[in-house]
Amino acid sequence: MSSIPWQFPSFPGLPSLRRAVGERVLRWARKRQGTDRHQTRLHSKRIYILPTGVGLVFALMSFAMLLGSMNYNNNLSFVLTFLLAGLGLVSMHQCQRNLVGLELRFAGVDPVFAGQSAKFRIAITNRSKNSRYHIQLYAGTVLSEVQDLGPGDSRVFQLPLPTEKRGHITLERFGIRTLFPFELFRSWAWLHMDLQGLVYPRPAAEAPEPPPTQSAHGHRQHDARGEEDFAGLRRFQDGDSPRHVAWKAYARSGELFSKQFAGADTSSQWFDFDHVDTEDLEQRLSVMTRWIINADRTHRDYGVRIPGSEFPPAHGESHRHACLEALAVFNGGHVNG
Repeated sequence: MSSIPWQFPSFPGLPSLRRAVGERVLRWARKRQGTDRHQTRLHSKRIYILPTGVGLVFALMSFAMLLGSMNYNNNLSFVLTFLLAGLGLVSMHQCQRNLVGLELRFAGVDPVFAGQSAKFRIAITNRSKNSRYHIQLYAGTVLSEVQDLGPGDSRVFQLPLPTEKRGHITLERFGIRTLFPFELFRSWAWLHMDLQGLVYPRPAAEAPEPPPTQSAHGHRQHDARGEEDFAGLRRFQDGDSPRHVAWKAYARSGELFSKQFAGADTSSQWFDFDHVDTEDLEQRLSVMTRWIINADRTHRDYGVRIPGSEFPPAHGESHRHACLEALAVFNGGHVNG
């Protein structure tokens, strides 16, 4: 007779039941706590604690030792049992206190391209006189690094959320947790800051050259090119090269000025949504994103036209962000065949 290994019975509805219960608990927590500010201090009433698997085994072993001590009436066994029970109670208290009083503040998130991870930065400050150990942030299955905070320390934790589509990515909820000490208990708190980041369109791996009819040549000063003859000063603008800042003028007046040079022959270029040779909306945006990246790398002036918006030719980080943001939140408009 062949032997069949024994297996735990499977319950098809258990994962869905667990997920439904978890979602209901999260809705209850959101309703109980409300929306948190971008700088929040944890207090004891919003910190939850439960034993871990190790903690449950520890409790069962302590109970078994208590039964054995009572059965044999052994004083040394009683001492060891109560010592372990006291250790468990102290561990529970310390685990909960490890989070009380921590201050969490949203420290920003940089825009990323679709397919990259949006790294939400959360600064945690320990303003108490006691060190805090084994602190970790989490959002679903995404985990931050584990760090310790000494008295008065402030550290930045990162939650790298994967992205797939362009537009805005929202971090509605994240948690902070600790297993210190001994990993017998898990203490955690949920925070609902409704944080938001921006996801640019995914740049095309290969893109055709922009139509030549969209190029326009001119003779104007460009910060990244041409340093032939000094032509004067103008007020500093976002995107100006730090190499052209007039530091002597700044020392005298306290205002930032940029040096202008004559003789810099530059060209500007228009990237027009209606001139991209494809019918697919996302592919059009990907091609335009690639054009913007290439132009920015070569320090060329470029302008962008999409239905409902137009950005005149310029250069610099702020111009690049404005153009890519418009592509990221573009809702479709019209697509000419």
